[in-house]
Amino acid sequence: MSDTTGKLNKIRALLDKANDEATTLEEAETYRGKAFELMAKYGIEQALLNEARPGSDKPADRLITLDNPWAREKAHLANGLAKALRCELIMVPRKDGNPGHAVHVFGYASDLERLDMLFTSLLLQMFGELARTPVPANDTPRAFRRSWILGFAAKVSARVREAEQHARNEATTAATVSGRSTDLVLADRKAVVTRAFHDAYPRRRSGGRTTMTGRGYGAGKAAGARADIGGSRIGGGSRHAISR
Repeated sequence: MSDTTGKLNKIRALLDKANDEATTLEEAETYRGKAFELMAKYGIEQALLNEARPGSDKPADRLITLDNPWAREKAHLANGLAKALRCELIMVPRKDGNPGHAVHVFGYASDLERLDMLFTSLLLQMFGELARTPVPANDTPRAFRRSWILGFAAKVSARVREAEQHARNEATTAATVSGRSTDLVLADRKAVVTRAFHDAYPRRRSGGRTTMTGRGYGAGKAAGARADIGGSRIGGGSRHAISR
């Protein structure tokens, strides 16, 4: 078993323990916290390993379907996480004709793997928390829940960016085999991903400004601040589907 495979298996094992119904909330938080710490370090390690052994971590892309309800809002969360992990994402029509949306994600294989681990866990936590959140009497359920989801997505994406920066800062003291800095290695990887994204979608349009009418944004951000960061795989569904 390679060192890379071993680390990924260790991360998945921690997350499986966190998702086990027999695990207490305190234990789950500990497991997820350790898993994310390992994930952040893994992302830097794979970038530096590829610098020493070109081709060990290659650019790739994935098409992910997002089912209703809240497919657009799920895409908003996926985009925030993708940006934090040095990936690029665009929302595209689904090819199977079913309701919902799809997102096409570009990034290095190791970063896409980490996105896999984060997105589903956060979806499960997000919809579980939202199911327990009452809608204020002065707001409509759909507007409140949409703004709540957007607040949650904004906060957890910011937390992932901060954790990535922390791992990056810790790695800057160590020189790469080639003598190039960690910052330069990561900047070059980001440029490769951005170029592949632009080549695939040269006429893409901006998604525009996100508007909200509900009053749940602050409550969603507070829930995002409490969320554990971790997961097992990517997907469009959730165990806690919230009606519109």
